[in-house]
Amino acid sequence: MGAKPKRRFRGLLIKLLVVGLVALVGYMIYLDAQIKHTFTGNKWEVPAQIYARPLVLKTELEITQKEVIDELKLLGYRHVSRPDSSGEYNVSGNTLVIQRRAFSFPDGDEPLRKVTVTWRGSRINQIMDNSANEAVPKIRLEPWLVTRMVSSSREDRMLVKLKEVPALLPKALILVEDRDFYEHHGVAPLSILRALVANIRAGRTVQGGSTLTQQLVKNLYLTREKAISRKIKEALMALIIDFRYSKEDILQAYLNEVFLGQNGDMAVHGFGLASYFYFDRPANELSPPEIATLVAMIKGPSYYNPRRHEERVLERRNLVLRILFDANEINRTDYEKYINEPLGLASGASLASGKHPAFMDKVRRELSVILADPALRDSGVKVFTSLDIYAQRRAEKAIKQTLDGLQSDRDVQLQGAMLVTDIASGEIRAIVGDRDASFKGFNRALDARRQVGSLIKPAVYLSALEDPASFNLATPIADEPITLENENGQSWSPLNADKKFRGQVPLIQGLTESLNVPTVNLGLRVGLDLVSDTIKRLGVESDFMQVPAMTLGAMSLSPIETNQMYQTISNNGRYIPLHTVTSVVSANDRLVWQHAEFYSQRVDEAASYLLNYALHNVTTQGTAKRVGRTFPNINMAGKTGTTDDYRDSWFSGFDRNNVVTVWVGNDDNKPILLTGAGGALPVFINYQKMQAPKSLSRRFPEGLGIAHFDKHTGAVVTAGCPDSLSVPAILDVLPPPRQDCFGRPLTPKSEKKSWWERLFGND
Repeated sequence: MGAKPKRRFRGLLIKLLVVGLVALVGYMIYLDAQIKHTFTGNKWEVPAQIYARPLVLKTELEITQKEVIDELKLLGYRHVSRPDSSGEYNVSGNTLVIQRRAFSFPDGDEPLRKVTVTWRGSRINQIMDNSANEAVPKIRLEPWLVTRMVSSSREDRMLVKLKEVPALLPKALILVEDRDFYEHHGVAPLSILRALVANIRAGRTVQGGSTLTQQLVKNLYLTREKAISRKIKEALMALIIDFRYSKEDILQAYLNEVFLGQNGDMAVHGFGLASYFYFDRPANELSPPEIATLVAMIKGPSYYNPRRHEERVLERRNLVLRILFDANEINRTDYEKYINEPLGLASGASLASGKHPAFMDKVRRELSVILADPALRDSGVKVFTSLDIYAQRRAEKAIKQTLDGLQSDRDVQLQGAMLVTDIASGEIRAIVGDRDASFKGFNRALDARRQVGSLIKPAVYLSALEDPASFNLATPIADEPITLENENGQSWSPLNADKKFRGQVPLIQGLTESLNVPTVNLGLRVGLDLVSDTIKRLGVESDFMQVPAMTLGAMSLSPIETNQMYQTISNNGRYIPLHTVTSVVSANDRLVWQHAEFYSQRVDEAASYLLNYALHNVTTQGTAKRVGRTFPNINMAGKTGTTDDYRDSWFSGFDRNNVVTVWVGNDDNKPILLTGAGGALPVFINYQKMQAPKSLSRRFPEGLGIAHFDKHTGAVVTAGCPDSLSVPAILDVLPPPRQDCFGRPLTPKSEKKSWWERLFGND
């Protein structure tokens, strides 16, 4: 070839190289933009973590040592002889020592604390913060992670920070997967060459040459295809990531991205989630053998599945421990101890999905409003809820066991729903939406709209009691046959359950015995528009017709609406919207949203007190007197409800702290032949038997006192008269007694005059 053709060839080659270099630079700029967009922002869809309420321990709190230990076990604490690490405890006699984990609460971070709790009987006597060497009035445990709301990607992970995991974890990762991690620039050609030689010699793939950075690129950005073009793209992206980001950033991303197995149909990504899934504890509490197990699994999470191939995993775990020993990361004594330890796997139940679906359904509905953007819900937020896991489990058990017992002698399939709410805060503690608590379909507690029957009657009586000049608990109400006609000329003649008429009864008797005719008569005297307004003020938002039958519950409400009504009644007329979500915190522990404390005094407090007094009578003398017989030393209140043809059985009741609403019926609206006392009430009683209900304690509102009335006429009488009725009343509006116990007129006592009146007289 002559000089001229050579120059032409060199020129062409240079041009091709320049074009290729420009193309490569352009391609790398494109890849850089792609990497920057993902790596700097949210790299993953991270499920929202849903937490239950934290258990707060206080001095003088009535709680048993066993209840606290049960909570510790639920949180994955380990019982040891000497608690000196996070998540450990020891019990000796009436003393419990806890290494309380550090946790980021919505109102701030709390550090690791060593705490000693002592009991006196069934009450906490003292709480010592050993870390500060001082007695403290209270301390809270971190809340239980109930579940995670996994998105459609079916990937599950819990983000961890490099500084929060044991130092041995990244060291083991680098020693096993990429010894030259801190020396190379994202790609290690010598490692690739070594792996290629080893694989040729073995005749199969026995060694990989990919760096941790390349593995991260493959998992984050690329498919699983084996093409050379994909490997080139992987190498280029690894170079870019190594150039743009620190080794610590890369390592932290790898800790959160690496695939470590399957939890049913969901992929387990990252050491944060794997730590819970395999060992039921946070990653910062992993022991060296547990770290070695997880690192061992990276090579093949299916092949090295510890729940299926224990011996295989033990062998590889011990190989990782040997590597750590050879690198002087663990000493000989520990190494020999660790290789003889079992895998110590947890059941994985703590991360079981679909727990308490009815409660989580309400959480989802609230979150869709609080965090309207789905991307926010999948950004790893922590959602703190009002769930009391013990109340939830007791409610689920009470529904199932009671309905199973009632089902035996009836053909119609019984269904049920139940809510437990905190009176003072409006926080929902438990929701059961199906007899099978694990059922994820129709949520009866929130969506079933059924006739409420006598459960509405307290609203009728409250409407009257808010007019104390006209009504009190002793006011006589007519109990005589009545016939009413509607606009179409159709007649309606309400009857009492026993088909009897009593002529007239005191107002308190009408409610206590749930008499229909007196209730209708009272509603008509008060005015249906006023009764309707009372129902709305109590928290019912559904529409209903203003007809006389509404006084007997001829309206369809959901159990949660009914519970809202009784929350207001039990809270002295103070309305607080029922809710489950209390706070939302971002993945980096910044407060995103907090439930605003809100209440509205919607009902007169004195009238509420009188109504609650009557509802207490219901549980001692009326339709729910089985409550009083079962708990003779505990004051509770409530109301039964039964609808036409015995299609629906209801009960709403409360003690000092919580309101419980129960519905029992059939989805096809067939008669179940159960009254409120026969169906829903036993669920309430069985629930209360599983715990320690607290006796009602309500302060006497100003202006109230005990007054005495004639049972038949409702006239005010003097104390001690036979056949009189002594009940609380608003004293200011009552006239003085006009006669003594024998019917003799009483003259008003002369009032003592002031010196000014005596001197000048008064007209």
